[in-house]
Amino acid sequence: MKFHFKPRARRSSYEINMTEGPLLGKLVQFSIPLALSGVLQLLFNAADIVVVGRFAGSQALAAVGSTSALNMLIVNLFMGLSIGVNVLVARFYGAGQTRDLFETVHTAILTAVSCGVFLILLGNVLSRPLLQLMDTPEDVIDQSVLYMRIIFAGMPASMLYNFGSAILRSVGDTQRPLYFLLTAGVINVVLNLFFVIVLHMGVAGVAAATVLSQCVSAALVILCLMRSEGVYRLNIKALRFYKSKLIEMARIGIPAGVQGAMFSISNVLIQSTVNSFGSVAMAGSTAGGNIEGFVWTAMDAFTQATQSFVGQNYGAKKLDRVRRVMWICMGLVTGVGLVLGIGAFLAARPLLSVYSSDPAVIEYGRSRILMICVPYFTCGAMNIFIGGMRGLGSSLTPMVNTIIGVCVLRVVWVYTVFALWPTWEVLFLSYSVTWVITSLMAGVCYGIIKKRADRRLNPAQ
Repeated sequence: MKFHFKPRARRSSYEINMTEGPLLGKLVQFSIPLALSGVLQLLFNAADIVVVGRFAGSQALAAVGSTSALNMLIVNLFMGLSIGVNVLVARFYGAGQTRDLFETVHTAILTAVSCGVFLILLGNVLSRPLLQLMDTPEDVIDQSVLYMRIIFAGMPASMLYNFGSAILRSVGDTQRPLYFLLTAGVINVVLNLFFVIVLHMGVAGVAAATVLSQCVSAALVILCLMRSEGVYRLNIKALRFYKSKLIEMARIGIPAGVQGAMFSISNVLIQSTVNSFGSVAMAGSTAGGNIEGFVWTAMDAFTQATQSFVGQNYGAKKLDRVRRVMWICMGLVTGVGLVLGIGAFLAARPLLSVYSSDPAVIEYGRSRILMICVPYFTCGAMNIFIGGMRGLGSSLTPMVNTIIGVCVLRVVWVYTVFALWPTWEVLFLSYSVTWVITSLMAGVCYGIIKKRADRRLNPAQ
């Protein structure tokens, strides 16, 4: 079957022209819907946590919270491929390479489905042994396993939404994924309340609500791509693996996925250590971690903006704009990180009381927020450099940089510094220490990769 390619169609009103015009306003325009999308995603999780904490008890709350790091460990390796999709689509779109863009889109969607099906099997087989390896308490583990298995049943929908959203973000469309998540979020909250309060389903109810809402968001993003008038339009009949695009997607995405998985391994180690403090500490860490997630997702919007804007401008051979994107995003992420991080700590007690009325749970959560949220801007700076490297087509270097600077050092910290001073505060101090070290390393690596990119596009220099 042959498909005919038209020259680049006119831009949709949802798209942002990343390669021309002033940058600051466009970066903010791109990032705000992305940040709101992240907030909505967190509200899904918050709805799960609040509902089980209020209506199913502390054990159910601990069960849901104890799975988050493990879920991300398993999912991140596959989700990294969506980063490869984002970089490739942005580059081909910026360069006007229509056929390459078409092949990337169709390879990406089929890859999403394949990864999702595999994750159903992987999550079901590994959930109990991995939770046991993490020393999940006996009074929690059965509910944790049930929650994980239901969540992984929805992985094909989760993958489709994330890969489809990566395509839309690459062309500057961050608004429609926000609308899709808003629709799914309303459904998620309503189903949470119905399944837990009316049907008394406990953790199974919040998991089922999450999966059903993910199916809605996945269906909406796929319909959006199918009905698009742009060059990234999805044709279901054309779905196939284009070998060269799959290889390039894997070249960028697998190191990103390995990086995310290794990052999650260090978080699993932290979670295992948190578990040793007991179920009350676990509940406090779960609530505090959920609040800190809102700060992270606001900063991560600028990381994704960096990746997409750098990718498009690199594809369009506009390296001066690449430099300006990096400086502007670094300033934005630092400002937002400081304001939200300090604000989260100042408002910690009333925020945590939404999740639990237990004073001990609130104090554990507040201590975690102090140690993580206040210096969180250093994590944002680290990720801007990583997003810039990926936008320039490098994924192996940021992977190695992050594994050494964050994952390895965090593990070393737990077995050395924390072993000598085994307190709650010392455990979470590992985050800020490793962020600062990795930011410095990432800045040096980005400078080297940028110079190589300059030489590739301007060999005469």
